Amino acid sequence: MTSTIKADGVVLKTDEVGRVRTPVARREQLLDEFERSGLSGIKFAALVGVKYPTFAAWLIKRRRARGTTAENTEKPIKTMRWLEAVVEQAHDCAGRPEATLILELPGGVRVPIQHSSQIPLAAALVQALAPAC
Repeated sequence: MTSTIKADGVVLKTDEVGRVRTPVARREQLLDEFERSGLSGIKFAALVGVKYPTFAAWLIKRRRARGTTAENTEKPIKTMRWLEAVVEQAHDCAGRPEATLILELPGGVRVPIQHSSQIPLAAALVQALAPAC
């Protein structure tokens, strides 16, 4: 026997044990959102209110249908990355205030940037280290 419940204005069927039957269209929509999100499967499943084992089964079924697996599926390259910038107030030899941007890299390396002419060099350094970060 099945019953129905209402969620977000949509009627969803449940089985006799109380499991919600998600329509195929909604399942595909959720999987599309997951692929765009960049979140882990566990975090995404919790966010949308689906138990992770169920979500993982949907994902495996979809990948098998498309002929892709986790091993040969590459994540899309993100075009934007956020870095934290901290501006510290420093003083030069004459005691005048001088702004210094400190670029902190993995491993505790700190790169001070004191002039705008150093920005392209710092950007090239971050870009060169991007695969390692």
